Amino acid sequence: MARWDAGAPERLRQAALDLFGEHGYDAVTVTQIAERAGLTRRTFHRYFPDKREILFAGSERLPLAVTEAVLAAKPGLAPLRAALAALREVGTEVSAMVTDSGRRRAIIESSAELRERERSKSADIAAALRNALERRGSGPVEARLAARVASIVSEEAFGRWAEGEGPFPECFDVAEAALHAVLATDA
Repeated sequence: MARWDAGAPERLRQAALDLFGEHGYDAVTVTQIAERAGLTRRTFHRYFPDKREILFAGSERLPLAVTEAVLAAKPGLAPLRAALAALREVGTEVSAMVTDSGRRRAIIESSAELRERERSKSADIAAALRNALERRGSGPVEARLAARVASIVSEEAFGRWAEGEGPFPECFDVAEAALHAVLATDA
């Protein structure tokens, strides 16, 4: 076995997804993942701190990407518009890099631990949105509300995309249109 295998992270990811699908997330060990990938446990830990991170690798970069997108949004956009534009942009970039989104989503939904990790990731993104909106001049209440609403739209879009309803930008447009329809409805 080569000391450094350029394809190791992807082999480990595929092995993990296969094993999680076959046996359930909780029943699979790091050793099993490494063996399925034809690698060692030590090699696994060069790329991932634990088996959970196979599903969330790279997510730590999302808050910064969202912050940058909000700050780069067209000047004068209302907070919600700026937040939605940023999440559409970042989501489109992420969706172009992610494979097996449906399988990943099913695995996350099957585990309380993974659902909690997903909520934590979502909270980090919402906080980044809120902070960036405040840096653009929004008040704290309007920044918090815009961040929460935009996050809900983004989560809906990602869910649609993971279910195979179309490319992410189209799924985002559908989710955003649904938000506008809800807001336009008379009470």
